[in-house]
Amino acid sequence: MQTLNLPTYNFKLKNSQNKTLIFDKLRKKYVVLTPEEWVRQHFVHFLIDQKKYPETLIAIEKQLTINNLKKRTDILIFNSDGKPEVIIECKAPSIKISQKTFDQIARYNLQLKAEFLIVTNGLTHFYCKMDFKNKTYIFLKNLPDYKS
Repeated sequence: MQTLNLPTYNFKLKNSQNKTLIFDKLRKKYVVLTPEEWVRQHFVHFLIDQKKYPETLIAIEKQLTINNLKKRTDILIFNSDGKPEVIIECKAPSIKISQKTFDQIARYNLQLKAEFLIVTNGLTHFYCKMDFKNKTYIFLKNLPDYKS
Protein backbone atom coordinates (compact mmCIF):
# COMPACT_ATOMS: atom_id res chain seq x y z
CA MET A 1 0.00 0.00 0.00
CA GLN A 2 0.95 3.59 -0.59
CA THR A 3 2.88 5.67 1.96
CA LEU A 4 0.55 8.31 3.43
CA ASN A 5 1.01 11.77 4.88
CA LEU A 6 0.35 10.35 8.35
CA PRO A 7 2.58 8.60 10.90
CA THR A 8 3.32 4.95 10.13
CA TYR A 9 1.95 2.23 12.37
CA ASN A 10 2.51 -1.49 12.82
CA PHE A 11 -0.72 -2.96 11.55
CA LYS A 12 -1.74 -6.60 11.84
CA LEU A 13 -2.22 -7.91 8.31
CA LYS A 14 -3.19 -11.34 7.06
CA ASN A 15 -4.26 -13.01 3.83
CA SER A 16 -7.53 -14.86 3.43
CA GLN A 17 -9.15 -16.09 0.21
CA ASN A 18 -6.65 -14.14 -1.92
CA LYS A 19 -7.44 -10.89 -0.09
CA THR A 20 -5.29 -8.91 2.30
CA LEU A 21 -7.03 -8.08 5.58
CA ILE A 22 -6.12 -5.47 8.17
CA PHE A 23 -7.05 -5.68 11.86
CA ASP A 24 -9.36 -2.87 12.94
CA LYS A 25 -8.69 -2.26 16.63
CA LEU A 26 -12.01 -0.47 17.12
CA ARG A 27 -14.24 -3.04 15.43
CA LYS A 28 -11.96 -5.77 16.85
CA LYS A 29 -11.92 -7.75 13.62
CA TYR A 30 -10.07 -8.10 10.35
CA VAL A 31 -11.51 -6.17 7.40
CA VAL A 32 -10.59 -6.17 3.71
CA LEU A 33 -7.67 -3.85 3.06
CA THR A 34 -8.79 -1.41 0.38
CA PRO A 35 -6.99 1.88 -0.32
CA GLU A 36 -9.77 3.73 1.57
CA GLU A 37 -9.47 1.34 4.53
CA TRP A 38 -5.70 1.95 4.56
CA VAL A 39 -6.41 5.68 4.98
CA ARG A 40 -9.12 5.04 7.62
CA GLN A 41 -6.88 2.79 9.72
CA HIS A 42 -4.01 5.28 9.63
CA PHE A 43 -6.34 8.12 10.60
CA VAL A 44 -7.87 6.14 13.48
CA HIS A 45 -4.41 5.43 14.89
CA PHE A 46 -3.46 9.10 14.39
CA LEU A 47 -6.55 10.17 16.39
CA ILE A 48 -5.78 7.76 19.22
CA ASP A 49 -1.98 7.94 19.38
CA GLN A 50 -1.22 11.54 18.41
CA LYS A 51 -4.43 13.42 19.20
CA LYS A 52 -5.27 11.35 22.31
CA TYR A 53 -8.94 10.73 21.45
CA PRO A 54 -10.29 7.84 23.56
CA GLU A 55 -11.11 4.71 21.56
CA THR A 56 -14.48 4.54 23.34
CA LEU A 57 -15.60 7.81 21.69
CA ILE A 58 -14.74 6.75 18.12
CA ALA A 59 -17.18 4.91 15.83
CA ILE A 60 -16.35 3.41 12.44
CA GLU A 61 -18.94 3.36 9.64
CA LYS A 62 -21.73 4.70 11.83
CA GLN A 63 -25.03 4.44 9.97
CA LEU A 64 -27.38 7.37 9.53
CA THR A 65 -30.43 7.99 7.35
CA ILE A 66 -30.59 11.02 5.06
CA ASN A 67 -33.67 11.52 2.86
CA ASN A 68 -34.68 7.91 3.50
CA LEU A 69 -31.27 6.68 2.27
CA LYS A 70 -28.93 4.76 4.55
CA LYS A 71 -25.46 6.34 4.65
CA ARG A 72 -22.37 5.65 6.73
CA THR A 73 -19.81 8.03 8.16
CA ASP A 74 -16.25 6.72 7.80
CA ILE A 75 -15.21 7.87 11.28
CA LEU A 76 -17.37 9.63 13.84
CA ILE A 77 -16.07 10.95 17.14
CA PHE A 78 -18.46 11.68 19.97
CA ASN A 79 -17.90 14.07 22.86
CA SER A 80 -18.17 12.87 26.45
CA ASP A 81 -21.92 13.70 26.39
CA GLY A 82 -22.44 11.29 23.49
CA LYS A 83 -23.05 14.00 20.89
CA PRO A 84 -21.23 13.92 17.52
CA GLU A 85 -18.15 16.15 17.66
CA VAL A 86 -16.05 15.23 14.60
CA ILE A 87 -17.04 13.64 11.27
CA ILE A 88 -14.21 12.27 9.14
CA GLU A 89 -14.63 11.31 5.50
CA CYS A 90 -11.84 9.10 4.15
CA LYS A 91 -11.08 8.63 0.48
CA ALA A 92 -8.52 6.47 -1.26
CA PRO A 93 -5.20 8.25 -1.98
CA SER A 94 -6.00 8.17 -5.71
CA ILE A 95 -9.20 10.18 -5.15
CA LYS A 96 -8.74 13.94 -5.37
CA ILE A 97 -10.58 15.84 -2.65
CA SER A 98 -13.25 17.91 -4.38
CA GLN A 99 -16.29 20.03 -3.64
CA LYS A 100 -18.34 16.84 -4.02
CA THR A 101 -16.48 15.37 -1.02
CA PHE A 102 -17.26 18.45 1.07
CA ASP A 103 -20.90 18.35 -0.06
CA GLN A 104 -21.10 14.72 1.10
CA ILE A 105 -19.77 15.43 4.60
CA ALA A 106 -21.89 18.62 4.84
CA ARG A 107 -25.03 16.55 4.12
CA TYR A 108 -24.09 14.20 6.94
CA ASN A 109 -23.57 17.16 9.23
CA LEU A 110 -27.02 18.60 8.57
CA GLN A 111 -28.24 15.71 10.70
CA LEU A 112 -25.30 15.15 13.06
CA LYS A 113 -24.37 18.80 13.82
CA ALA A 114 -20.72 18.02 14.62
CA GLU A 115 -18.36 20.85 15.50
CA PHE A 116 -15.52 19.63 13.25
CA LEU A 117 -15.40 18.12 9.75
CA ILE A 118 -12.35 16.40 8.30
CA VAL A 119 -11.83 15.20 4.75
CA THR A 120 -8.72 13.16 3.96
CA ASN A 121 -7.31 10.94 1.25
CA GLY A 122 -4.31 10.13 3.42
CA LEU A 123 -2.13 12.56 1.48
CA THR A 124 -4.11 15.78 1.86
CA HIS A 125 -6.18 16.58 4.95
CA PHE A 126 -8.75 19.36 5.33
CA TYR A 127 -9.79 20.29 8.87
CA CYS A 128 -12.86 22.51 9.31
CA LYS A 129 -14.58 24.00 12.33
CA MET A 130 -18.26 24.69 11.84
CA ASP A 131 -19.61 28.20 12.12
CA PHE A 132 -23.29 27.38 12.59
CA LYS A 133 -24.27 31.03 13.07
CA ASN A 134 -23.01 32.01 9.60
CA LYS A 135 -23.73 28.60 8.02
CA THR A 136 -20.16 28.06 6.88
CA TYR A 137 -16.94 26.46 8.07
CA ILE A 138 -13.51 27.77 8.94
CA PHE A 139 -10.45 25.89 7.71
CA LEU A 140 -7.95 24.96 10.41
CA LYS A 141 -4.30 23.89 10.13
CA ASN A 142 -4.96 20.78 12.24
CA LEU A 143 -7.48 19.04 14.44
CA PRO A 144 -7.24 20.13 18.07
CA ASP A 145 -6.02 17.52 20.53
CA TYR A 146 -8.68 15.77 22.61
CA LYS A 147 -9.83 17.70 25.68
CA SER A 148 -11.87 15.78 28.24
